[in-house]
Amino acid sequence: MLRYTPMPSTVAAGFRRGEPDAYGMTPEQHVSDGEGMPCRHCLKNIAAGDGYLILAYRPFPALQPYAETGPIFLHAQECATYEEEKIPPILTTSKDYLLRGYSSDDRIVYGTGAVTPMEELSTKASEILGQDEVAYVHVRSARNNCYQCRIDAA
Repeated sequence: MLRYTPMPSTVAAGFRRGEPDAYGMTPEQHVSDGEGMPCRHCLKNIAAGDGYLILAYRPFPALQPYAETGPIFLHAQECATYEEEKIPPILTTSKDYLLRGYSSDDRIVYGTGAVTPMEELSTKASEILGQDEVAYVHVRSARNNCYQCRIDAA
């Protein structure tokens, strides 16, 4: 069984209060047109007319060579954290995603990266998590490399 892990609620709340992003900048505020703005906290698309933030996010506990940083979207208003046991809505909107395994010390496990069709996401994530050295998997956009969420073994 897999657990799709969103951005922690405490981190999301900080960004909503205007705390600086991974680059020390205040998150930018915008209004969604309803097209392709996936929230990394509720793991749903941000509806047209809803406010959202754009910010640089680094989903790692510390700086190190493998700690990638990139742009993400986040509802500007509080939203419920994703807690379901199925593929989240934001991972059903593209034909494929990049999956990559990381070790317990947050380093990429070489050989685990794979552009994966959406229909095979769960199977491939389980396969990657089955490797002894893999602690978790990141899901990223296959086209822009944007971080989507983390997958853990449940």
